[in-house]
Amino acid sequence: MGSDSKIHTFEEVAKHNKNEDCWLIISGKTMMFTLDLNHSLVYDVTPFMSDHPGGGEVLLSATGKDGTNDFEDIGHSEDAREMMEKYYIGEIDEETVPQKRTYIPPHQMSNDTASEFFIKLLQFLVPLLLLGLAISLRNYTKKE
Repeated sequence: MGSDSKIHTFEEVAKHNKNEDCWLIISGKTMMFTLDLNHSLVYDVTPFMSDHPGGGEVLLSATGKDGTNDFEDIGHSEDAREMMEKYYIGEIDEETVPQKRTYIPPHQMSNDTASEFFIKLLQFLVPLLLLGLAISLRNYTKKE
């Protein structure tokens, strides 16, 4: 990343999400630079869309977000990583990248303690009633 490296905003990169104009954000280090970069790089993969082994749709699915996980999950070869060098166009301004949101399921709190009590009572009484019915039937059938 020389001093002429362009800084792109997330919004700018996200607009390039078509077959004829596709940019990706990938974090990590690039092979052409010996520095271990812990920030995201921007790649214009438009010329590679028709040549990508998984098809252009795979690349399009990684637009508008940080595509690092998508890239790493596939297990790209070193050759593929080296090939990325020619598509490098700059870095992403990390401050413009939306915060990652973790899914927090809605907290389900029951306000109806009376119904909870009734259910617990039934869980206790129903087996007792069945046991009483079984004993009554046994005694009834023995008498006859």
